[in-house]
Amino acid sequence: MGQRLVIVESPAKAKTIGKYLGKNYIVEASMGHVRDLPKSQLGVDIEKDYNPKYITIRGKGELLEKLKKVAKKSEKIYLATDPDREGEAISWHLAQVLNIDKDEKCRIEFNEITKNAVKNAIKAPRAINSSLVDAQQARRVLDRLVGYEISPVLWKKVKWGLSAGRVQSVALKMICDREKEITEFVSKEYWSIQCKLYKSSDKKSFTVRLVSRDNHKIEINTEEECKKIIAELEQGEFNVIKIKRSNKNKNPLPPFTTSTLQQDAYRKLNFATRKTMSIAQQLYEGVDVRGHGTLGLITYMRTDSVRVSEDAQKSAKDFIINTYGDKYAPSTPRIFKGKKNIQDAHEAIRPTYIDLTPDSIKDSLKDEQFKLYTLIWNRFIASQMSSCILDTISVEVENKPYQLRANGSNIKFDGFMKLYQYNFEEEEETTNIPEVNEGERLLKKSIEGKQHFTQPPSRFSEATLVKTLEENGIGRPSTYAPIISTLLDRKYIQRDKKTVIPTELGIIVNSIVSEYFKEIVDIEFTAEMENKLDSIEEGKARWNNVVDEFFKPIQKSVEIAEKEISKITIEDKVSEEICDKCGRNMVIKRGRFGDFLACPGYPECKNTKPIVEQLDVVCPKCGGNILVKKSKKGKKFFGCSNYPNCDFVSWYEPILEKCPACQGLMVKKYTKTKGLTYECTNENCKNKIYKNDK
Repeated sequence: MGQRLVIVESPAKAKTIGKYLGKNYIVEASMGHVRDLPKSQLGVDIEKDYNPKYITIRGKGELLEKLKKVAKKSEKIYLATDPDREGEAISWHLAQVLNIDKDEKCRIEFNEITKNAVKNAIKAPRAINSSLVDAQQARRVLDRLVGYEISPVLWKKVKWGLSAGRVQSVALKMICDREKEITEFVSKEYWSIQCKLYKSSDKKSFTVRLVSRDNHKIEINTEEECKKIIAELEQGEFNVIKIKRSNKNKNPLPPFTTSTLQQDAYRKLNFATRKTMSIAQQLYEGVDVRGHGTLGLITYMRTDSVRVSEDAQKSAKDFIINTYGDKYAPSTPRIFKGKKNIQDAHEAIRPTYIDLTPDSIKDSLKDEQFKLYTLIWNRFIASQMSSCILDTISVEVENKPYQLRANGSNIKFDGFMKLYQYNFEEEEETTNIPEVNEGERLLKKSIEGKQHFTQPPSRFSEATLVKTLEENGIGRPSTYAPIISTLLDRKYIQRDKKTVIPTELGIIVNSIVSEYFKEIVDIEFTAEMENKLDSIEEGKARWNNVVDEFFKPIQKSVEIAEKEISKITIEDKVSEEICDKCGRNMVIKRGRFGDFLACPGYPECKNTKPIVEQLDVVCPKCGGNILVKKSKKGKKFFGCSNYPNCDFVSWYEPILEKCPACQGLMVKKYTKTKGLTYECTNENCKNKIYKNDK
């Protein structure tokens, strides 16, 4: 057998695959895309059926020459790029460059990088799927047309360098609309009533909540109403009228899709969506595992499917039985139902080797890799385990004409919860309920009324934004992280603690796009466009026609916008800081790593300064001021104003309160289990105060 060339996308993937193939195989990496539309021009011939003009990406010329030389010496070429539309498009471009015939069976794909998967793929090559390529090409052309038609309008009317994206504009509108809801929200007062009751034979109390009056749901809107009801309850008797006991099965969640992985990693690990996908890519492409060599540890991480292969299910069942016992494995494998309109081209995200538990390979993984791998491994194994069985009890108490209720539960059989703990969002608040009987009279320990106010909708976090995009059919697994990254990079949104909020610039851009390009920000229209891209992939639609149908209305909207939109000036905020070079009041500008001060006299005066935030805390080393600073990567930290003469620095915020044990400096820390914690920075003390403020 002569030399055979396998081309993948990354060196890590090449290293892993090369391990499984013999000496007759050479594995090279394309380093992602090799051709794309030119940056300096539209690159799409609108008059000729929207034909794209592709050029070699800058810096890829030398690489392509190398691939051509190796290809000429090779008896067979296999294109093993990622198993999705984008991967298919990269293979198509490589085939074009290497002059591979369109009918040649050169394309191989696998959902996991394991020895069996790679060797089986080599045995079953296929021709490049032109429908997949067309779907990706349609998306690329659509995005280019939107960007190159609408962006110049923003340059002329708002600010040079702005841009508008097809899918990103919908996400931006969602964020801006949510912010508007919050701003315009009018809070309303309401009250709730809780009673602590006990049996005459047992002084231990439990809590019941007022739920209805004459068996109709009750709403208490004022303090006066609340006091009146409490007075009536004080005069009446509390009698148990109904007890309902039952067993409730709680089934495990399905294994991760791209969306649910991003959501869980954000909630549990505080990983941004971009970070999650970067680490998942590393785990998929291959990690050097001690004693095993380079292994791909998870299946392909861009998927909207919850399907699991029979082999993986069997491996999981064997592991569960051997580790936890027969009762922890269900009698029949779990089949999870996916959402409508999913691609289902791949499996769910799961570990490729069940026996490689997170703890067994911890010393081979970086800390962030270990955390994400643990999340994926636990979620998958739990998804294949038996249900958790809860003993539930509901006690209804009557104090005529009012009805009150208490719910309680305890775990009868932990099932999957032995491995994977999570809160059931739909579950009502529960309490520990003693043994009571129907008709039994209960005694009152206390009655309390609580004031509440309706709350505005929460701002989006990256996790909830991804969830909302998926629910509305906006974007696909490969696009969620880039959507958020693009909005952040363009300064249309910014992070505020764990949420994202629109910037002034984002609000202005959204208002223009929403008014003049309604189709682009219409959720149903954008979701339907995703469906049409799916139709192209399925061979049911011609990509040029789909592009034409979308683009013609955009052209007309651009003409109207250019005539009607007036020039918008975004004024810089004036600060009280005086420029020490020319005496002007400096203005606040936004840079790559946040806000900074700049002289408005630019270009005559080019003076800039960082915005210094000072804490009411003194440096423990020299008594100087503690300043809030930012690292080169934009991460906040705290340092002494006397730097470099004083080297005090902390990643955690110092507080004014001194350590009660040693009078040392204390800092704020947050943990998942303890919430807000004050910790002493004195190495010999390390005293901690738990504030219980989660």
